[in-house]
Amino acid sequence: MRSGFVSILGRPNAGKSTLLNALIGEKIAIVTNKPQTTRNRIQGIVEVPARKGRNAAQIVFVDTPGVHRPGSQLDRRMMQEVYEALESRDIVILLVDAARHSELPEVPAPVSAGQALETTPPKKNRSRRAENESIEDAFVLQLIQKLDCPVFLVINKIDLVVRATLLPLIERFSALYSFAEVIPISARKKDGLDGLLMKLVEYLPKGERYFPKDQFTDQPERFLVAELIRERILLETGEEVPYASAVVVERFEEPEPVAKPARAGSGAKLPLTRISAVIYCERSGQKAILIGKGGSKLKSIGAAARKEIESLLGTRVYLELHVIVEENWRESRYFVDSLDWRKQLEGLASGKPRSEEKADVTQSPPRGKPARALQKVGTATPATRAR
Repeated sequence: MRSGFVSILGRPNAGKSTLLNALIGEKIAIVTNKPQTTRNRIQGIVEVPARKGRNAAQIVFVDTPGVHRPGSQLDRRMMQEVYEALESRDIVILLVDAARHSELPEVPAPVSAGQALETTPPKKNRSRRAENESIEDAFVLQLIQKLDCPVFLVINKIDLVVRATLLPLIERFSALYSFAEVIPISARKKDGLDGLLMKLVEYLPKGERYFPKDQFTDQPERFLVAELIRERILLETGEEVPYASAVVVERFEEPEPVAKPARAGSGAKLPLTRISAVIYCERSGQKAILIGKGGSKLKSIGAAARKEIESLLGTRVYLELHVIVEENWRESRYFVDSLDWRKQLEGLASGKPRSEEKADVTQSPPRGKPARALQKVGTATPATRAR
């Protein structure tokens, strides 16, 4: 038996969350085309069965926020999530967007530890955007230079480029770092994922499982629900609104257990989960956009999110949404920290719960059960409403 942690590192929009979802076979990370969609470390667990000549393994993948230069307290918190993911890992995947790099003239060498990224002089005949891209690529490479574990170069989105462009891209990156393996994939089309898993197992240390065999994420259900609501905000609003929005689930009332769960097509109603969530934004103008004329935008966000949540929970859902202005919350360390569900669990462990509501750990359904039926562990967590 082999087991270990594999951190997925990369620039915004490289496809990290898409890769995680594809490997797990469940949607545990929200995905949009907007940068910095992921704000927290997200763990997904994959069981790799034993085959002839190959050990069984449990791989704990850790999705991280996109690597970027922090500008706000929220950005700094996101980068802290990246640093922490790199501290406790057995393997690191550097995920590179083949489509983006096929358009760039070069990959820069990593800067030295003492060199300020902001002061790197721009080269002539290069756009400001291309220059910023190069600086942040150097930042990513600087992070992996300090690692003492195997680093895989995984080139994503190969379905969007001409295959002939891959070899020069591989050569450019390989000249900057000695990668343990180089693997081209398409996370969206699930191309190359089996080969990636096989190679990862070869490098993992021997050890027992870190999580129960049927568990596929460490996230509480209420955090997944909050993320699904935030995903709809990202998809249905533009400009600054998606980045200035945060979602907190304040009430999560599970239905009473029933002896015989209703089956699809049986005519019996599924049990009802009642959820109340707050969408925080920073300005009254953003609040007006989120609510929309006559409440139309908020209704649209809620209706779409409710369908996703019902699919996740396997129940009917009654969803209430409220919008509150919390000025400049992205610069508030207290507020940003309060959004981390791990902090909520720590608060409970220290005897400071604000409620006794459950935080249910999402697990894979047993064979024969509906695809979205979730097993649950009765771990308590405080409700949060940071002000």
